[in-house]
Amino acid sequence: MRALADRLGVSAATISAIENDRTGVSVERLLKLATALDVSAGSLLHTAPSSHPPAGTKAWRVFGPFDADPVLSAAIEEFVRTGYHGATMRTIAARAEMSIPGIYHYYESKQAILVRILDLTMDEIDWRIREAASDADSPLARLARLVEALALFHTSRPELAFIGASEMRSIAEPDRSRVAARRNEVQHRIDLEIAHAVERGDAHVAMPLETGRAIATMCTSLPQWFDPAGPTSPAEIAREYAELALRMIGARADPER
Repeated sequence: MRALADRLGVSAATISAIENDRTGVSVERLLKLATALDVSAGSLLHTAPSSHPPAGTKAWRVFGPFDADPVLSAAIEEFVRTGYHGATMRTIAARAEMSIPGIYHYYESKQAILVRILDLTMDEIDWRIREAASDADSPLARLARLVEALALFHTSRPELAFIGASEMRSIAEPDRSRVAARRNEVQHRIDLEIAHAVERGDAHVAMPLETGRAIATMCTSLPQWFDPAGPTSPAEIAREYAELALRMIGARADPER
């Protein structure tokens, strides 16, 4: 940052303000930035692509590498290895091959890092379950899709799922309540589809809310035992869990998924 500031004849604080969107950039400065970075001015104006695929792409079943910056990637590894309270900004910085002041430039605290990880986790879960259920035409089909998407996430992103399950207690308010509300919304979607299926006579279950929680819990517990190197693939276990969920509510038909 200091080297770039020197090239432009400005302070490092100005570069930091530009990077963090606290100040605008004139056309003249944009051209100087492009020259200093050896890129086109147009490339600096392009909006970063969304991590959410276009609606209707069916990409909710596809998992590529998790798109996280080096700090978050290092923190995820540290939180899984030692737990949130066992990790320190020093160990995160070492794993990210950055200085401790460099970490603090992007994240004001270890707590901020954890909150960001959990928000990104919920962002991905939200769009995947929304896409999964978007073109299903019955409560049973939507429930099966929701469960399949949740099981796929928890087998394909086990590190994120593990942190989400084990570190909610480590979040301070008001973020704890906010993240918890997002998690509860996922449960509410499951409960709603079960209720609709029962109302239509497509399912029969004596304890729908309790069964809905059991269905969600069996998905969130997958990282505790599922081995990606084992004989069953994430896709196979996800389909099996979707069928198991339908049997748990006494579904009267096997919906087309």
